[in-house]
Amino acid sequence: MACCVLQITGLIFGGVGMVGTLAATVMPQWRVSAHIDSNIVVFETTWEGLWMDCISHLGIRLQCKFYDSVLALPQPLEAFRALMCIAVILSIISFLLAIVGVKYTHRTKEDPQGVSVFILAAGVAFLLTGILVLIPVSWTAGSIIHDFYDPKVPTPLKRELGAALYVGWMSAALLIAAGAMYCGF
Repeated sequence: MACCVLQITGLIFGGVGMVGTLAATVMPQWRVSAHIDSNIVVFETTWEGLWMDCISHLGIRLQCKFYDSVLALPQPLEAFRALMCIAVILSIISFLLAIVGVKYTHRTKEDPQGVSVFILAAGVAFLLTGILVLIPVSWTAGSIIHDFYDPKVPTPLKRELGAALYVGWMSAALLIAAGAMYCGF
């Protein structure tokens, strides 16, 4: 019975982590404009994401623009896009493997060896997905913090951590937790 509860809990964690990974990938709030010093422009907030930039005017009007050229993007941003897309695909595969593993567990309780293959594969895939999400999210956060405290960066170009980074960290934590649960069987 405890085995089934852990499997269902892992499935829920993995599902929420999968949705969070997709949300963090498409959210434009990776970098948010910082309002510091005397250069406060409170009527306009800038968001920078993996796919687009957005400007919010007084919280009333939101204007978003996709990046014009893939070739003009900085290399880290291209790599982060690729890692997050791979993470989304791998999280879906992990979730499907977990569903098959949980269903297969209920059908053949006499054959625990067959169960461990799907469950273990889902666990390893969830762990890998969590790490893939953690890399671009943490790297971006480190870059933002470094630039924020760098006196050479002009004040209007300083950014703060956006909501997508927090969603990414929570998703990575849930995916790693799900992977640990499934690898523990």
